[in-house]
Amino acid sequence: MDDLTVIASDFYRLSQYFRCRTHIPLPKISFKTFMSILITGSAGHLGEALMRTFRAQNVRAIGLDIKHSACTDMVGSIADRDFVKNAMKGIRTVIHTATLHKPHVATHSKQDFVDTNITGTLNLLEEALLQGVSAFIFTSTTSTFGAAMNPAKGEPAAWITEEVVPQPKNIYSVTKLAAESLCELFHRKSKLPVMILRTSRFFPEDDDNAQTRELYEKPNVQALELLYRRVDIADAVTAHLLAMEKAGSIGFGKYIISATTPFLPAHLAELHTNAAGVIRVLYPESEGLFDAAGWKMFTEIDRVYVNERARHELGWEPVYDFTYVLQCLRGGTDFRSELAREVGSKGYHEEEFEDGPFPVD
Repeated sequence: MDDLTVIASDFYRLSQYFRCRTHIPLPKISFKTFMSILITGSAGHLGEALMRTFRAQNVRAIGLDIKHSACTDMVGSIADRDFVKNAMKGIRTVIHTATLHKPHVATHSKQDFVDTNITGTLNLLEEALLQGVSAFIFTSTTSTFGAAMNPAKGEPAAWITEEVVPQPKNIYSVTKLAAESLCELFHRKSKLPVMILRTSRFFPEDDDNAQTRELYEKPNVQALELLYRRVDIADAVTAHLLAMEKAGSIGFGKYIISATTPFLPAHLAELHTNAAGVIRVLYPESEGLFDAAGWKMFTEIDRVYVNERARHELGWEPVYDFTYVLQCLRGGTDFRSELAREVGSKGYHEEEFEDGPFPVD
């Protein structure tokens, strides 16, 4: 390789590095206490957001993904034990965001989900144990709750806390729940500090429900979801940073990561039949602001994610909630965080589909 080729290669890597940086408000964490950090899924929404955050703080973080990206340092599959072993050398903290998602259910085999979500997690846990890592953070999903989130017609909306028993509905939620069990097993048997974060929606893509897409604009939907089932990616990042900091002292924890809801158990019956009425009572100015934006209220809400445990045990203080949405509507500004805008929309497939952002199985 000649000198010009080396210089060009170094310049490219440097340019990619600075493309993957960002500045967001962070909790008071001493990053100096952390050594090398491995981020799996670094080409994905959350993985990139974490890599941008660490690089902005000059923290040594290694991004791993099956896809090349500005935030990916090592390309390979977590289902490959040798690749994982090599990637884990010198690592002290693992943040495992890599996964096959719900959008892949109709395009990937069940074995693909087992290979990535279960075998991949097992490989990482075993190598983390061998390396003596100080914290293993596993990004799970509220989808693990499955059918528990869908009350029958006439029943109150579901109040979803960590105590709700999951009822998986597809291979995605089954494999994520199995991976959670592996994480808990490694903590119980080997005292590996493990934190499981069940994140709600933070992806920016269109809703998979055709009727919702037809009736509501995407920003309209995602603004309302911050009331009960969405978290801004910047808040998801701070939850992961706090989990990383608290893992050693807590040992094992499982947390719902979603914007703080204004709803109470007393609202659940009416939410499932007259959500708009509940919202108007809690936020009297919301109707006028929505009308001005050309937005509409949801007629019903079927579940409410409760983040109380994460706020209490992690000291997590999500910023981007429905109150913030209304503030932005008053000022005519985007309610998404700067980080959410920088990461942008990635999609989940190389191909485009006529009937939505991804095929629904």
